[in-house]
Amino acid sequence: VQLQASGGGPIQTGGSLRLSCTASGSSFSILVMGWYRLAPGKQRETVASIVSGSHTNYADSVKGRFTVTRDNAKSTVYLQMNSLKPEDTAVYYCNARDLSRGIEYWGQGTQVTVSS
Repeated sequence: VQLQASGGGPIQTGGSLRLSCTASGSSFSILVMGWYRLAPGKQRETVASIVSGSHTNYADSVKGRFTVTRDNAKSTVYLQMNSLKPEDTAVYYCNARDLSRGIEYWGQGTQVTVSS
């Protein structure tokens, strides 16, 4: 599975960005998709995840501000980020897990920089 993430960039506090991650090479609908982020000096954080359908999970730090969705027809997962804060600044990574095979895949990161 190859994952291609996009949508990051610089943004001011309170702004919005939408990240996208498109998967290829596998049946997308069986994958558990997730977004992680890594900020300098911090541990990797699980931001959000979504299984096929609508079951989602969010980090407490982003609940109410971020929304993860998926479009199985387009093999794409999205992360809508609203009310961005400087502490959201990080490299965001897309992740796919094939639970039936016990394999996970990572996309390249996309930088999100929130300025105050």
